[in-house]
Amino acid sequence: MNKNPLSVGKTVLEEEKRALESLIEALDENFNRAVELILNTKGKVIVTGMGKSGLVGKKIAATLASTGTPSFFLHPAEAIHGDLGMISKEDLVLAISNSGETPELLAIIPTIKRWGNKVIGITNNPKSTLARESDIHLFLNVKKEACPLNLAPTSSSTATLALGDALAVALLEMRGFTAENFAEFHPGGSLGKKLMKVIEIMHKDEELPLVYPETPLKETVIVMSEKGFGASLVIDNDKNLVGIITDGDLRRFIKKGGSIDTGKTEEGMTKNPKTVEKYILVIEALEIMERYNITVLPVVENRKPVGLVHLHDILKSGVI
Repeated sequence: MNKNPLSVGKTVLEEEKRALESLIEALDENFNRAVELILNTKGKVIVTGMGKSGLVGKKIAATLASTGTPSFFLHPAEAIHGDLGMISKEDLVLAISNSGETPELLAIIPTIKRWGNKVIGITNNPKSTLARESDIHLFLNVKKEACPLNLAPTSSSTATLALGDALAVALLEMRGFTAENFAEFHPGGSLGKKLMKVIEIMHKDEELPLVYPETPLKETVIVMSEKGFGASLVIDNDKNLVGIITDGDLRRFIKKGGSIDTGKTEEGMTKNPKTVEKYILVIEALEIMERYNITVLPVVENRKPVGLVHLHDILKSGVI
């Protein structure tokens, strides 16, 4: 065989691209009905399917669950041997079968229907048993598998996966699901870390290095040394933040002829420093630090400092 692997790879991707285009053409009002049905479901979305459809179904269930739609995967072969008990009366079933005639899947549909649970079927055959038995049928409309034998699930698996993503994202949009909600479902791993908020890592209360404009610089240096941030937050008598003084500010002050022994904090501080709010993402705070070449950020609420974030805190948080 003298076929070029690169050529074969591109042909496969082109065929799967055509499958997705066909799926887009087939998407109709049933998609709206499916989304509405899931939104109104008080229980979970139970995804089920055999073989490659089952593997794709596991991913769909995971995506739904992580984007605000409670869901889990149920293996149909296990279901007919007792796992049907996992389905409650308020659940909805999303059944996936390319042919729509998968025996293990069809074996559990009558029981599910008898219990009164709604079924959304995803098939590539609108005349199949599963399509007829489903309350709502979503048609894949895949003309040909990317496999040259037209046997191995390739284009159909891609289309099914894409349709699952379309459902999940449509539901996400309809629910008004936010990055904050996403973070709640992803507390661990790189996704959770990227969605970490400043309030989770900031220093606060007694940790804050606070001084006043009239505080002698030599006292401010002691505060900076004791707190260990290389900076002090300067507040007025109303506890509003009016400035910040850092190691760099002190060096510049001395270079200009200033004296730490006789100077006041206001003489060396930076007025109107860059600040952040406690509920912004840590990654956004890092972007501000990089943009303005600073290592310390005051966290304010109603002009008053409630926290402080150091570059070292961000590096330790694992967001990068």
